[in-house]
Formats: sequence, C-alpha cells, structure tokens
Amino acid sequence: MKTMKYLVLVVLLAAMSTKAEAKQVLLDHMYMFGFSASFVDSTLYLTDIQDVEGVWYDTKAKAMMGRDSYSDQLKEYMKNKMGQPNRVCLVLFAKTKKQAEKKYQKLKKKYMNKDGVIQGMKYLTASDFKFESVEVVDGQ
Repeated sequence: MKTMKYLVLVVLLAAMSTKAEAKQVLLDHMYMFGFSASFVDSTLYLTDIQDVEGVWYDTKAKAMMGRDSYSDQLKEYMKNKMGQPNRVCLVLFAKTKKQAEKKYQKLKKKYMNKDGVIQGMKYLTASDFKFESVEVVDGQ
C-alpha cells in the first residue's frame, strides 16, 4: 500500500512537471493566401500569397492565431467591394514562402480539370485585396 502511494505521487509529480504550455510568439513574417467560394455561385476567388508582418503564432498547436479575423477580412472585402455576401472564406498560411507556394499549388490542383484548366477561378492580386495584421487579445 505504501509503495502504491509513492508510485501515485511520483506519477502525479511527473505529469505536473512535464506539462507543456502553448507558447505564443509574434513572428516577423507569415505567408498567407485566401480562398473564397459560394454554394450559390460557381466562381472561386483566390488571393495572391502575401507576406504579412506581425502575426501571432501558437508554437504548440502550430497554428496562426486570429485566423478567423483574417478570413473575416476577406469575407468583408467580398461583401463590400465585390457585392457578394454569404461567401465562405478561408485563409491558409505557412511560415515560409516555399511552404505557402506548395499549399497554393495543391489547392489550385484540386480545382483543375484533366486539361489543367481551372474553370471559374478569379484571382485577387495584392493591389485588389491585402491582409492587414491582427492584434490578438487574451490568447485568441
């Protein structure tokens, strides 16, 4: 019984000491691009890969923080500037430009036909739409 108590105590102490906490860091550069689709319109929109400065990143989850705010920026652009509300917008990101380009090509490939042509894809250049850095509050 005494050995069992010590064993439980050791396991609890080990679990408490190895608890990994998420570390949130501010990165100088994050490469991201946006994608917009609609259930009622066959036109797809894809932004350029953009270098956004001052992006918060969660090192444990390997996730960009405030991602919903970046997709909201694209959604608002589509609604206000393009007159297309109710679009589904998402943002893909990478820490390096090479990784971002790989994700970009993979996404484009999903929508190509067998001849390598993407029907109904429109591109938004950085002069059309540009992501703005988001301040993350309280780790969200």
